[in-house]
Amino acid sequence: MSGTKTAPEAFLEIRGLKKYFGVHGGLLHAVDDVSLSIGRGRTLGLVGESGCGKSTLGRVVIGLIEATGGEVLFDGQDSLKFTGAKRSEFRRRAQIVFQDPFSSLNPRMSVSQLIAEPLVINRACPHRELDARVKKLMDTVGLASRLITSFPHELDGGRRQRIGIARALALDPDFIVLDEPVSALDVCIQAQVLNLLNELQKEFNYTYVFISHNLSVVKHVSDRIAVMYLGQIAELSEYRELFKNPMHPYTQALLSAIPLAKLDVNRERIILEGDVPSPIEPPDSCRFMGRCRYRQ
Repeated sequence: MSGTKTAPEAFLEIRGLKKYFGVHGGLLHAVDDVSLSIGRGRTLGLVGESGCGKSTLGRVVIGLIEATGGEVLFDGQDSLKFTGAKRSEFRRRAQIVFQDPFSSLNPRMSVSQLIAEPLVINRACPHRELDARVKKLMDTVGLASRLITSFPHELDGGRRQRIGIARALALDPDFIVLDEPVSALDVCIQAQVLNLLNELQKEFNYTYVFISHNLSVVKHVSDRIAVMYLGQIAELSEYRELFKNPMHPYTQALLSAIPLAKLDVNRERIILEGDVPSPIEPPDSCRFMGRCRYRQ
């Protein structure tokens, strides 16, 4: 069961995407026949439990991990088949912001060096203009110029994540995968980073895939939300419809776990019973069947 609506003006289209990993005992089906589309300048939220394959999907889409099968149509062309100059151009146009800003930044490089690195590697900026470009990127993401010589360990999580965002923006991308970009931050810093991402999207018309396990966060940044379970999409819907009328029992269970701020409201808490099937030998039928309260 799923609620679906086709995204207008599809900029990125994923068709039958698969990623299997060879492990002891067989193949681990991390991403198994996923199809999605994202409109230009829109945000697709991707949610699910830890281990469901959402981060793997994001990394396959931008080419950090090689796909096992399927297509990723980027502006109408299959990016999985790009080579040479086309591959290099795609890598500039598609970027990623990682979950943990501390582990994704080189601790021996200053803020200036970290932000300049993608520009230097891709020869995207003349050396004489590099300092000005770095300062402009710092201003764009809200980093004070006084921090230009600072190192990651001297900054808090919010500022470190802003460095990661600045690095992703350095090459003027069209598409950005945000892999749980606020999960390692405390609540007040989360709000600042989410507001920054929204402002940047409005100004530069970026297309986002926002990966998270937190439905409350995804609700505030997404146009559509895809719920992922054991390597497959369980439900896909516009964000309002998903929260108002969830169709899949897994989505219903996830929504029932969100805390409510109102003390006088009672809501049924759906407890999922049974075990998650093995991703090495997933069921041929519905993968949620063993935990579904509607099964017969």
